[in-house]
Amino acid sequence: MKTKILVLAGLMLSLSTFSQKKWTLKECVDYALENNITVKQNKLNIDLAKKDVEIAEGNFLPNLNASSSGTFSSGLSQDRTGILRNTQNFNSSFGLSGVGSIFNGFRNRNTKNLAELNVKGSELDLNIIENDISLNIVNTYLNVLFAKENLAVARTQAEISTKQIERAKAQFEAGAIPKGDLLNVESTAANDNQNVIIQENTLNIALLRLAQFLQISNEGFDVDTIAIGSPSAALLYDSADEVYTKALTYRPEIGRAMLNVENADLNIELEKGNYLPSLSYSLGAGTSYFHQFNNIIVPNDNFFSQINDRIRYNAGLSLNIPIFNRFQTKNRVAKSRINKMNTELALENQKLQLQQEIEQAFLDAKAAAKTYEAANISLAAQKEAFKNAQVSYNYGTMTQFDFDQVRNRLVNAESTMIRSKYDYIFRTKVLKFYYGESIVD
Repeated sequence: MKTKILVLAGLMLSLSTFSQKKWTLKECVDYALENNITVKQNKLNIDLAKKDVEIAEGNFLPNLNASSSGTFSSGLSQDRTGILRNTQNFNSSFGLSGVGSIFNGFRNRNTKNLAELNVKGSELDLNIIENDISLNIVNTYLNVLFAKENLAVARTQAEISTKQIERAKAQFEAGAIPKGDLLNVESTAANDNQNVIIQENTLNIALLRLAQFLQISNEGFDVDTIAIGSPSAALLYDSADEVYTKALTYRPEIGRAMLNVENADLNIELEKGNYLPSLSYSLGAGTSYFHQFNNIIVPNDNFFSQINDRIRYNAGLSLNIPIFNRFQTKNRVAKSRINKMNTELALENQKLQLQQEIEQAFLDAKAAAKTYEAANISLAAQKEAFKNAQVSYNYGTMTQFDFDQVRNRLVNAESTMIRSKYDYIFRTKVLKFYYGESIVD
């Protein structure tokens, strides 16, 4: 009983620890790639494709079959002396046969090569899925951090508003300000507190989306804050062409499209094999046993003697030469060639699409860098303006309305800087993604 209690307590503790832990970006990506249902399905597709290779390899081997039959008969028939009698007979046979292909227009070889290409294609499909999941996780993770920083700014502003209420009350009671100014301060504080609630909800939604991407419960789910600091406004790469040239060498989408062209070539060869003759062989061996139950005159031979004496062998070759098949082969080869041209166009289209995506991503990163740099300058200026306004407000030389305007500009500048920072970080990671570098660091 004590052991069960300890095990239950340990399980509850482990579940509590799991729900309270803060996930890092790398942990989120690794967990998704390991447990995502779509990833698991694509891994099974690879296993299926490998089995197709084994099936194709089996075509090179002969089919080998054993057979056996037994027949019992009763009625008028000749006995061993040739006289018609009412007899009961048992007749059985045993055989072993094998057939195989010697040459079939290279179809076995091309079928095996096609199956091996399908394995590579399934692996590339998995890479595409994993890349998409990784990029989605990074984007959603950064949205969580973005929401956290916005929440922190909102809470800071709410604290400032709360302190202003205390000061405004004191001024009102001393007769320094009218009641309208106090009500304005209280209204601003209420708006700031409402904004905290809005930002908390935004954060909860961002966490929920990330948990849903990971396909885990969002109860107690949280992420660890990564040290982003102030990212450099300088782009990692000199031009979009540099990124595109590198992407062509490893992007799974390009590899998949190139594989489709190779697959189309093999399909042409596979269909052309129907023009060629095929040669197959057959081998066999058999024996039989006969027993007559009411035979008195001539005794039945021993079972093993009959089996041994009646052994027979056969071997044969079969040649099939195609002469005319209603132009079926010709048209199938033509269709395969058209399909190859289609896959070549698909490859060029995939390259063009990749180039356009990278060019767009490069321009987005470039614009995000400039926006981030301008947001930093603006925020620095608004901070100085707020300091001066706070001094003027404390000395009574600035009205509450004017002070709120300055503070609102500071809040907007902080929000713009946070948004531009995370936008720039994500755009930079997208370029790294296309360049083949890690995006979880």
